[in-house]
Amino acid sequence: MLKKIGLLVLLCVGASCSTDAVNDSDFVAGDSFTDSNLRVMVLDTSTVLTSTMKFDSIVTSQSSRMLVGKYNDPVFGTVKASSYVEILPESYSIDSEAVYDSIVLILKYDGYYYNDTLRTNSIYLRQLSEKLEPEEDDFYNTSSVEMYDTDLGHLSYIPRPLGTDSLEVRMSDSLGLEIFDKLQQQEITNSDEFRDFFKGLNISYGTEDDGSVIGFALDESVVRLYFSESEENEWEQGDIDLYINTTSTPTPFFNSITAENPIDYLSSFEDQEDNLYSTESGNQSFIQSGIGIVTKIEFPHLETIHDIPGEGTLLGAALKLKPAVGSYNDHLILRDTLSVFLVDQNNDITEQLGVQAILNRTNQEFNDIYYEIPLSSYIESLLTAERETEEALILLPDNYNATVDRFVLNDSNNPDYNTTLEISYAIYDEDE
Repeated sequence: MLKKIGLLVLLCVGASCSTDAVNDSDFVAGDSFTDSNLRVMVLDTSTVLTSTMKFDSIVTSQSSRMLVGKYNDPVFGTVKASSYVEILPESYSIDSEAVYDSIVLILKYDGYYYNDTLRTNSIYLRQLSEKLEPEEDDFYNTSSVEMYDTDLGHLSYIPRPLGTDSLEVRMSDSLGLEIFDKLQQQEITNSDEFRDFFKGLNISYGTEDDGSVIGFALDESVVRLYFSESEENEWEQGDIDLYINTTSTPTPFFNSITAENPIDYLSSFEDQEDNLYSTESGNQSFIQSGIGIVTKIEFPHLETIHDIPGEGTLLGAALKLKPAVGSYNDHLILRDTLSVFLVDQNNDITEQLGVQAILNRTNQEFNDIYYEIPLSSYIESLLTAERETEEALILLPDNYNATVDRFVLNDSNNPDYNTTLEISYAIYDEDE
């Protein structure tokens, strides 16, 4: 049975989360400490073992965003995203004198985009031939549902994801008239009857597209059926919205997210438990949300810090990870934060830490930018054997199940801008 990463697993609940405050390196010194000869050491040579792993699949039916688009990535391959939705009428009654006009899909931007929005994108609409009913409790990025070949509508557009306007895709009048007639003639009077008639809609990209992946708001996008009604010898326009159903359980919606033909390193995953160590992938590790590719971090020889003569106390610890120069640009952007989780020996998520990787851009003009993670509490727990030694950290983008953000990180052996764990450690010897 495939192992899957789900949204609920990643929720940081109450006291189960570890925290690392900015001043977490502060400590209370006892009498023996204050009466001792103190030396403070900054260590940056601890072994940091990084690798790349890939989750078998990701739950995408719990998102509030539709993802639609396609682009070619030099590292991660051809990235594709399309949405599968169930639509239901807000009303099952149309006046007997009304006359059909048109039907459109209105897509509301939600502000998310990835890659080049100056290139033309396409949207294609198709009718599903089977209902949106998952085999288990959720749909995943790898799920698929059968659909008819005939296009119900098509639009080419230049994305304006930060604008206030919506996209409007004109849909097939044959479909619109059929829906109109069935509602007007009371052949369909409830949601079950409508589902039997129209099982769902696929919102997809054009096969020749190479532009961007765009986010649309699930709760603000609708199919709108227009008609005309006679009012006192004048015709006035009326409409009925067919809303996207997100209230049924299980949710009849998901985003299909795939990446085809990535570089050879990323084509080797066969199982979630596979670890591609950065020493075998050009001294780099990788992250791609939506697909389930994550960077894994281990500290295998941390206990050697106890070999330092004298009594010691951890003052602070921070991990600095540097994105590979040339792996990002104005289109393939770096996000300001990454979330930090723990996985067990099977690469199953067990916990979310209460810290984030924060992007430091202070010296960006010199290509010296890096993510920094405060890890004092976590490192302390490893040194005091409060945690399982087979645990490891992984990094995931925020909202990982509804984005296609990607990252390439240098490891500790990379000659250019490598990854380091910086530890501040106090050594003291009691006076006799």
